[in-house]
Amino acid sequence: MKAEPLALSLGDPAGIGPEIVVKAWRALRSTGPAFVVIGDAQALASAGASGADLMRVTRPSEAAAAFAGALPVLDIPLQSGVVAGRSDPAHAASIIRWIETAAGLALSDEVSGVVTAPIAKAPLYEAGFSFPGHTEFLAELTADARRDEAGASGAHGPVMMLCAADLRTTLATIHLPLSAVPAALSIDTVVNVGLVTAQALSRDFGVARPRLALAALNPHAGEDGALGREEIQIIRPAARALRDLGVDCADPRPADSLFHPAARATYDAVVCMYHDQALIPVKMLDFWGGVNVTLGLPIVRTSPDHGVGFDIAGRGLARADSLIAAIRLAADIAARRRGGRQAA
Repeated sequence: MKAEPLALSLGDPAGIGPEIVVKAWRALRSTGPAFVVIGDAQALASAGASGADLMRVTRPSEAAAAFAGALPVLDIPLQSGVVAGRSDPAHAASIIRWIETAAGLALSDEVSGVVTAPIAKAPLYEAGFSFPGHTEFLAELTADARRDEAGASGAHGPVMMLCAADLRTTLATIHLPLSAVPAALSIDTVVNVGLVTAQALSRDFGVARPRLALAALNPHAGEDGALGREEIQIIRPAARALRDLGVDCADPRPADSLFHPAARATYDAVVCMYHDQALIPVKMLDFWGGVNVTLGLPIVRTSPDHGVGFDIAGRGLARADSLIAAIRLAADIAARRRGGRQAA
């Protein structure tokens, strides 16, 4: 089973996406992994890929042979011009189509995985987009395949994971106001995220015996109920349930002492209860090189762990470190899944 190229959805063309895509190609052109951009060729040209550096392709299979000499792009043109740094709802339909196309190519095995450059949600919402972000949209696009792939455990994605250096964090809740987090937590939710995380560590990261940590919601892990009862009523029972299901999972630990080097050596991933609890330690550990991975999908999907960068778009200042790391990680995960299918 040969390795197909990755599909890279261009993201918001008015942000730093086109610039970092070009920079990522220049960094990877001699070594790979190969990818094909799903997006607007003119936006890439404006970001620094000249006509000589771009190659329009009609199918992803052409990308691998072209990659060393030119940036392959499956050109799906925008319907209006781009002003760097200025979001425009007129681009929304094209951005959505790029994501849909990349996901469809992955579902049909024409690409080995999907990497998504950043999108700005506000202009998409203004144009009628009804999903909180990439993660939820890709869950909808892969819903039928996810049902077909569901295992005996009943665990299901999507689950957001952030990776940096030796740290992996997953989220029990994602884009919620902090005030809404306690009501959104349940034993079933934490158990599901734990199961998906453990399964992904084994299948996608090659961890033979995954070890999970659970971050407490409250200071001091609730101090036996004095500072909150979520640990007693939800998180600790979830840890017991995960252990009953065969997952090596510790009881909830105070988040303020869970991310230093000695603590990180005791687990393979931390299930966090809310957005910033998971993202702050990742960005502190490697601000430029963190990667967002969507677990529990039938396709591989990664992305940079940063936003569209409208404030620096078009100025040549954007760093591609996180996108390069996301491309490499997507290729690694795809290779492990491919090896697992061959072994089966």
